[in-house]
Amino acid sequence: MQRFHITLLLQTLRLAGLLMCLVLCIACGEGRPFPDAATCLREGDSLLRGDSVVQGETLMRQAIRMAEKEGDWHTLYIAHQRLAQSVAWANAAEALRLMKRALAIYEQHPDDERNHIILLDFAGTYAAQLAYNTDGSYDEALALTKRAQRLAEEGRHTDLVCQTLTSLANIYWAMNDYAATLRCAHRAEALAPPDLLQGTLQVLARCYLSCDSLAEAEAVYRRMKPEGDLHAAYVIQSNLAKIAVRRLLPAEAKDTVDAAFEQAEQLYFKALAEKDDYYQQTLQQERQNERLAYSEALHRRTLVAILAVILVVATATFLLLRYRMRMLHQRRIHQERLHQQETRILQQETQLLQQEAETQRTQLHQKTEVISFLKNLIIQRSEVFRKLNKSLDAHVELTPQEWNDMERTLNAVENDRFAHLRTRYPNLREEDVRLCILVSLQLSNRAIGNIYGLTISAVQHRKQKLKKDGLGEPDPDISLEQVLDRLGS
Repeated sequence: MQRFHITLLLQTLRLAGLLMCLVLCIACGEGRPFPDAATCLREGDSLLRGDSVVQGETLMRQAIRMAEKEGDWHTLYIAHQRLAQSVAWANAAEALRLMKRALAIYEQHPDDERNHIILLDFAGTYAAQLAYNTDGSYDEALALTKRAQRLAEEGRHTDLVCQTLTSLANIYWAMNDYAATLRCAHRAEALAPPDLLQGTLQVLARCYLSCDSLAEAEAVYRRMKPEGDLHAAYVIQSNLAKIAVRRLLPAEAKDTVDAAFEQAEQLYFKALAEKDDYYQQTLQQERQNERLAYSEALHRRTLVAILAVILVVATATFLLLRYRMRMLHQRRIHQERLHQQETRILQQETQLLQQEAETQRTQLHQKTEVISFLKNLIIQRSEVFRKLNKSLDAHVELTPQEWNDMERTLNAVENDRFAHLRTRYPNLREEDVRLCILVSLQLSNRAIGNIYGLTISAVQHRKQKLKKDGLGEPDPDISLEQVLDRLGS
């Protein structure tokens, strides 16, 4: 019967454990976490390409934290680069900081020279954007971009040479150095592959337009093919219209026309910004709804888990208590039979132990009295002790040999107390050890003063100083005699 209950209890507990694990997994289960920083980076980059800016930037920052913990330097600097590209439109200073951090990480852990060139080019672009927004210096932007161009030429990366030359042309245009802009733009045009040609042509046309070379600017704009890029198509058509108006109107209307087109551009970009703000607000609302739905589902699952755990614990507790009650009932019957026998045996053993303890106490007391008597007898028969007790009011002088004899006698009867004292406190002076010897002999302060030629108060002061400075006992309530007694025990 007992075996059956044990087996039933074990099976119930095993089933309860499995059910508890299953319910907890269902209740607390969340979306699949990212296994590593590289996966988080890919997911965040995908969201950024799909215009999910908030989610993408959040995942990029998470990828940075995970890569720092994992020591994945490649993912770390790529994540910094992608995040810088995302925030560049709204915050050029933050973009430049992130790109410099990406450069520092890459230079500590280099892997692909092309990535180095791309990082330098991006950093130069953001530095130029920051200088343009703040009317600052373009020196840092030129230094970074020229370094990128030099590395691209050394590595014979034609596409990167074209890209860096285009970036230099943009910087020179912002600096109003149109000659340098045309020089870099023409070099980039000669090297540009099809995917980079449109950007190079746009810089070249803009420079011609700034120099009032309307025919050259029109020719370049007509060569450009936006191919579905609405922003590029707007730029081309608006600048072609601006060129046509400039040709028709007299020279004095140029500023008015330019102001009109600038106002149109501002309205266009404002519309884009409002569209982006609306999209971000909608996205945030969707994210908030998702969080609320997730929290509600999590609360339901948690409630189910708690109820399941309570049910399992109650069932297991009931079975365990039932089993324990039956076992206790069987044990009680057996224990009642043995209780009387054990009681008699315990009483007999207690009496014997009490008798033995009383005998041992008596013997120990007798031995202690004998030892104490022998110690006192040895000390009192010592020549030095008799010399000290002859006259407590007269000056007493002890030779070094007498001091040594007295110390050996005390060591013999008190378990080498002063040998231990010298070992434990090697810095004690000889006169301090001798004062400890006199205190151990339980001489009065007057007798000790007769030996040293001191007053009673001076002896007390000397004992306190020895206790505090020599033996390291700062407590004023503990006497020198107590310190020496502890040392002897």
